[in-house]
Amino acid sequence: MLKNRTYSIMLFLAISLVISSCNSESEKAKSIPVFKIPVIEVIQQDIPVYSEFIGQTYGRKDIPIRARVDGFLEEIYFKEGERVKKNQLLYRIEPQSLNADLAAAISQVEEAKTNVINAKSDLDRVKPLAEMDAVSMSELDNSNARYKSALAQLESAKANKKITSISLSYSKVRSPIDGLIGITKAKVGEYVGKDPNPVILNSVSKIDTILVRFYITEEVYLKVARIFKKALKDGAEGRKVRSEDKGTLDLILADGSTFAYKGIVDFIDNKIDAATGSLLAQASFPNPDKILRPGLFARIRTIMDIRKDAITVPQRAIQFVQGETNVLVVDKDNKIEYRSVVTGVKYKNYWEVKEGLKAGDKIVLEGAQKLKTGMIIDPVIQELKISE
Repeated sequence: MLKNRTYSIMLFLAISLVISSCNSESEKAKSIPVFKIPVIEVIQQDIPVYSEFIGQTYGRKDIPIRARVDGFLEEIYFKEGERVKKNQLLYRIEPQSLNADLAAAISQVEEAKTNVINAKSDLDRVKPLAEMDAVSMSELDNSNARYKSALAQLESAKANKKITSISLSYSKVRSPIDGLIGITKAKVGEYVGKDPNPVILNSVSKIDTILVRFYITEEVYLKVARIFKKALKDGAEGRKVRSEDKGTLDLILADGSTFAYKGIVDFIDNKIDAATGSLLAQASFPNPDKILRPGLFARIRTIMDIRKDAITVPQRAIQFVQGETNVLVVDKDNKIEYRSVVTGVKYKNYWEVKEGLKAGDKIVLEGAQKLKTGMIIDPVIQELKISE
């Protein structure tokens, strides 16, 4: 009897412990907080595929200013870095020796004129005498030859005078175009015009349009050629293009900013460099504000393709850990699971996901560092567009 009573008490105590334990676990589960986590639904969007090329800027015209005669530089008539006009006087090279050469050339012309007059007078005297057989025909021929020689010497002296006059004009160096002038490579008092002294004194650039030269691969060239061929066929040339149009170019400057005006390819070289497998190309960009200057580092960016209905997620939703690319997916029971994905192209702050997700999947946008697989969350759906 006592034995049965003891057994009943023990059974009662065991049942009480089990009930207490279940209540404790239930209370503990209730005490675990459920986090409100921002999530988004995976969407499909058309995204552009860009290509970038490294290049350097040039003026529409970059004209070197050369010293075409040698001598000491006497004057500089411009301010470095400012705009100059066509035919504006820029430099003056000492003209003394050129003036002396011109004076000698003028003297030679006058002497040649005198010789012509004398030869003509002699010919006029001999010619009637020869007709009367008073002098021999050989003497007439000699007089005629001297006259022709004097005429030739006169023409030679005039040509020499013209050349010397042109050389003298070169002592005044003028701007060949309207444009922006750079820093002078020679100072007043310096001897110029012969190596190793400065022969190119400066340069003037016309920068209302800026050219960018860059290299493209054979593969890119073929793609670009097809794009432009289609654009011309569709009548795209000459119309106002949008930023989404394939074939138009963006110019990315050294500070990461995008230049305000778009450009077009206006030149592709006629042959590929066999050593590098690349091809020189040139693009032009309007520069009405004169912000761009020759010699800048620049990147050319253009849309080469459009990915239709691409699975697209924000970059901040993707985790790159030890060579793996993951996202946190929220299932129908609001549980967290890690899922490996394969990314494609990047566009703005978004990544294309080629494998691992489908449209409508919910993924964690923020707060991944405090989540683990199997956790239950309170998802807060957010809507994002690819333009954000």
